[in-house]
Amino acid sequence: MKKMSVALIAGGKSAEREVSLKSGEQVYKALNKDKYDIRRYDPLNDLERLVREAPETDVALIIMHGRGGEDGTIQGLLDLLEVPYQGSGVLASALGMNKELSKILYLQAGLRVPRALAFARNDAPSPEKIEETLGLPGVIKPVNEGSSIGITIARSPKELEEGLTAAFKYDYRVLVEEFIEGTEVTGGVLGNAKLQALPLVEIVPSTSYPFFTYEAKYQPGATTEICPARLDPELTAAAQKCALTAHRALGCRGYSRTDMKIRDGEIYVLETNTIPGMTATSLFPQGAQAMGLEFPELLDTLIHLALEKN
Repeated sequence: MKKMSVALIAGGKSAEREVSLKSGEQVYKALNKDKYDIRRYDPLNDLERLVREAPETDVALIIMHGRGGEDGTIQGLLDLLEVPYQGSGVLASALGMNKELSKILYLQAGLRVPRALAFARNDAPSPEKIEETLGLPGVIKPVNEGSSIGITIARSPKELEEGLTAAFKYDYRVLVEEFIEGTEVTGGVLGNAKLQALPLVEIVPSTSYPFFTYEAKYQPGATTEICPARLDPELTAAAQKCALTAHRALGCRGYSRTDMKIRDGEIYVLETNTIPGMTATSLFPQGAQAMGLEFPELLDTLIHLALEKN
């Protein structure tokens, strides 16, 4: 049987380049070499080769995070090349990356979200005005970044000012949200026309970290992850329904992972990842494993969904 030609795309030039490269390496090791002829591409250097070899490519796996990979740009290139790929298309990818626009769509879909203000540098309200509107602590986020890049928690007007300065280094627009004190969970969704909600993963950052920071996400041992999450059946089902609703609201395909906070039984949707972390120990694969889908089989499923979508 002829092997399927798979373009494994990882790296790029976003702030999450190193994580993408490490994820790509683990995906490469997990892919069945008896089934797939794997060609590896780093968009930082290999775009011309990717274009040239597109006619020989059956399917692409995009293992990228942040701008240039998770925001719809590489998806648009693959659409032009007529190469099918796992996960969401251009529009859903761009919406998932943009925390301001995705929040609007969540609200329209009936989901609860933290109160927030979004603004550009030239119309930023004063720290005192932000405190008056949202209260403190506040979570400061660049609108278009992932993996907690540029995010800080401010507990005073001075920290608000410092956090805004840090966030504006990454984006021209910034979002400030009220801080939700509660249980953090993430819910994966898998499928195209027929969607399946994965078991929830509960995230418990070490007390050394103020929240699920970039370091807490990727430093071994920095975070305790519990799957299935320690929630009662009713709350579990409600959170899984929120993940499904968020997936549909953004128009996602293939798979996604939605992060949520739970406070006093109320579920607040934070954001949706259209290309979840894809190492064997990442949150989405943990949820898949909890329902009996091991990492190599999960990759097989994503490839099948990519071809089914096409």
